[in-house]
Amino acid sequence: MTQLMGRPLLEVPGELGGRPVLADLLAGVRTALVGLALVGVPVLGLWIATPYADSDAAGATRLAGALWLLGHGAPVLRGGADAPLTLTPLLLGALMVVRLYRAGAGAASRRGLRSRWGGPVAVWTGYCAVAVGVVLHCAGPGPFRSRVLPDLLVVGLLAGLSTAAGFRSVRPETAFARFLRSVAVGTGSWFDRLPPGWRPVGGMPAVCRAAAAAGAGLVAAGGLLVAGAAVLDAVTGGGRGMALLGRGPAALSGLLLLTVLLLPNAVLWGAAYALGPGFEVGAGTLVSPGGTELGAVPEFPLFALLPQEGPGGWRLAVLLLPLLAGLVPAVLLGRAAAGRRSPVGAGPWTPAATAVAALAAALLLGAGAAALGWLSGGALAAGRMARLGPVPWWTGLAAAGWLAAVAVPGALLVRHRALGPAGVECADGVECADAAVCADGVECADAVEQAETVEGPVDARSPAGGTAGLVRPAPGRGVHARLTVPVRRRALELRARTHALVRRLSGQRGPTG
Repeated sequence: MTQLMGRPLLEVPGELGGRPVLADLLAGVRTALVGLALVGVPVLGLWIATPYADSDAAGATRLAGALWLLGHGAPVLRGGADAPLTLTPLLLGALMVVRLYRAGAGAASRRGLRSRWGGPVAVWTGYCAVAVGVVLHCAGPGPFRSRVLPDLLVVGLLAGLSTAAGFRSVRPETAFARFLRSVAVGTGSWFDRLPPGWRPVGGMPAVCRAAAAAGAGLVAAGGLLVAGAAVLDAVTGGGRGMALLGRGPAALSGLLLLTVLLLPNAVLWGAAYALGPGFEVGAGTLVSPGGTELGAVPEFPLFALLPQEGPGGWRLAVLLLPLLAGLVPAVLLGRAAAGRRSPVGAGPWTPAATAVAALAAALLLGAGAAALGWLSGGALAAGRMARLGPVPWWTGLAAAGWLAAVAVPGALLVRHRALGPAGVECADGVECADAAVCADGVECADAVEQAETVEGPVDARSPAGGTAGLVRPAPGRGVHARLTVPVRRRALELRARTHALVRRLSGQRGPTG
């Protein structure tokens, strides 16, 4: 009995011991039904709890199906005028992506041979089969209606990408994985096309880490602004958001559910606000640190957190948040430029290569910010409410500009501090570290001694001979370097003379020309 209970229900003996296509197909169906249940159960519960509901059970299920489609980014029509509804609840979308990703990974982890129609293809087919039923059910008359062809295309695209990503995470040696690897190699080879002095060797991982750290900092800034606005509204704003919640338990639960689903959207809007361009809450409106222009907005708890109309004033202080978000990427790039995380034998980057890496991280962050800004926005209706959320290209430009302004000088400063403040150069132009060791491992003092053996005694008073031509301040150094390099040069000359004298007294001779 225990063995029977431990066996999966979908375990059907297939050819050569592998699972049949039906098992993967049912896995996709189960994934879609679980996601649909996550939306349908609360909606049906609210419909039951509402004393005088305007619709029947079929209307409640259509509402659940419309929310499920919106979670995939599919457009929905609202009302008798067929007003577009394209504002995607990002939390619901993230849940769908995670479910599909895990389904693809589960299909890849199953052992045994399978046909070419098995695996992620079968999972995707089962998921889309449920989507077809939901779309057709929501196509009938009601407050929310689906658009059959666009909705199926969007759901199929999201399901295919998420399932393929999960399959690739378990089986990296697939055609899809080889394609992704070729794209990554092509992106990394862009650095190889630069001149040697401008090329950050092995810098793509550091660039990606810096961009991810900057993105995390901006998201944290957006969350901080949303939380601060909620506290400020509750304390000094008259409780505008709380006043909307006193409409009965069913309305309260529904508003809280929608607020939670749209909370990631609000965080991204807060990040766009901190960057400067802000966001729109309808055509002809603007919410930014420089000022707020609003008209009539829908009654919703998150809209109650919007600032009052008028000039920005003290709200301009939020522009410090992108500066703080750029500090960690600057440190990461500076440490990578100093050779702390570089591949073996790569060595430190030049200042130009460090600046190139910082600009590449800024461009990567700008592309991600523009994409997230586009995903977080949408339309609530036609006309004035057809434009909500950040303007994608303005948000991307602002994110790239802030990170470039902070990361380029910050990374150069961290690199300078990591390599040491003194900074001397060998005769071939290679910088020496604090330990006075050249890049090839030869100490500068030994180089001085060898030069003395070949060219004769070192004359410290001659600016053209001895170590005066061998050890010199690195170009671009500051006052500290100009003061300390002569002292270090005299110390190296003294060490070289002492070493040469000891070798002569011991009867050893240096290399001769």
